[in-house]
Amino acid sequence: MVRCGGVVRRTVKKILKWAGLALAVLSAVCVVRAATVSAPRVEVGAAPELPAFDADGVVRALSAAIAVPTISLPTGGTAEAFEQLHGLLRERFPGVHARLERTAIGGHAAVYRWAGRDAAAPAVILTAHLDVVPVEPGTEAQWTNPAFSGAVADGFVWGRGALDDKLSAVAMLAAVESLLASGHAPACDVWLAFGHDEEVGGREGAGAIAAWLKERGVRGQFVLDEGSAVVEGIVPGVSVPVALVGISEKGLASFELTLQVEGGHSSMPPPHGAIGRLAAAVVRLEASQMPAELRGAAAAMLERLTPEMGFGARLALANRWILDPLVVRGLTRHPASNAMVRTTTAPTIFAAGSADNVLAAQARAVVNFRVLPGDTLADVEAHIRRVVDDADIAVKCLERCWEPSPTSPVSGPGWEHVTSAIAWTWPEAVVSPSLVVAATDARHYTGLTEHVYRFAPLRLDDTDRKRLHGTDERVAVEDVGRAVRFYQALLVAATR
Repeated sequence: MVRCGGVVRRTVKKILKWAGLALAVLSAVCVVRAATVSAPRVEVGAAPELPAFDADGVVRALSAAIAVPTISLPTGGTAEAFEQLHGLLRERFPGVHARLERTAIGGHAAVYRWAGRDAAAPAVILTAHLDVVPVEPGTEAQWTNPAFSGAVADGFVWGRGALDDKLSAVAMLAAVESLLASGHAPACDVWLAFGHDEEVGGREGAGAIAAWLKERGVRGQFVLDEGSAVVEGIVPGVSVPVALVGISEKGLASFELTLQVEGGHSSMPPPHGAIGRLAAAVVRLEASQMPAELRGAAAAMLERLTPEMGFGARLALANRWILDPLVVRGLTRHPASNAMVRTTTAPTIFAAGSADNVLAAQARAVVNFRVLPGDTLADVEAHIRRVVDDADIAVKCLERCWEPSPTSPVSGPGWEHVTSAIAWTWPEAVVSPSLVVAATDARHYTGLTEHVYRFAPLRLDDTDRKRLHGTDERVAVEDVGRAVRFYQALLVAATR
């Protein structure tokens, strides 16, 4: 018995010894990987020679465009406002309107064709939207300058649309205007596509434009829309500016949950009424969210940014092959990073009851899901039904439902042209692919090319990011000029 016990002890010691050695080797491997991870070397070459332009005139044009309240029509806008804006663009960019072929689409959207030397070559398609979201009632007095003033003050252009997305539209037109004046003749067709309903889904604007282009056999070299930007202080652990180029975007699914029961007087309530049952179902959905996984565009972004982070973050991210569950768990703890790794769940509407002494006969809730690429609308619906687990609650996807976009490659001429133009315009920034967690018009153009990218030519810190759709939206005057230079560089690089 003693002899047997000694054998066991010696065996355990050997196991522990080898386990310790294996752990030491594993730790060393992880440390070496973290210490040696490096960013890819990208040589963009010298920036092309670009023509001069009237920077003050572009600022004035943007100011005037912001002053036209082109609120999306279903949310309080008017047709007259869009007509006024199109008239303003004709006035401010006469060269574009004299020499490019303009076609009105869907009433208030428009496309411009700048004919290239080779009409059969894949085209460059630049897109932006002209509509804006309304100002939240009751917040008007909180604006430093009125929301539709277009005020130029303190080094900024103020007003709704300054960031989202009139800057892009005005800068595109200014870039083309200057290139026309300089005699630039593009090698391929260039299309400028301006939708008018992006903030409400984009179907009559960008959706109709994309269908119109497809009917005419237009093939895209690449598409560039709004989306990400040059951000500062937003990516945790990265101190340098990061130019995030969206290579895919999440889908959207607003599901309506309804429950109808027998109503009655509140003096004799059942154990669980319509409000309680539906509220409990919504709580279950919040508590049991869809699985988190780091994949696709989000994984590509973290892989590119790992070399820019401190050693602790590099240690985890450079060793995802063994630490991935811990990395994902850490990312889910913060709303911004959680949105990168899962289909998110957000109850947005709850309605029930008509009087304080009457049992509600029906209750309605809307839960908004932003669908991670790799998940589908069918996956979301199956998840809802499983978690709600109440046969009396009806589940229906509302009109604003669409699948995640395909993921565009981070190679090829389109990617290279976009990233080179960024590097020339913001040499201080690190360029990285990213996942766009909101919705853009870009998804409508995926049938024209696999190279669909999302980047707004401006800088955003955490304070200005909160101005998007919020109070005191503004853009720096300096960024207006940089946006024009970005589109100039992009067009010259892609069409010479």
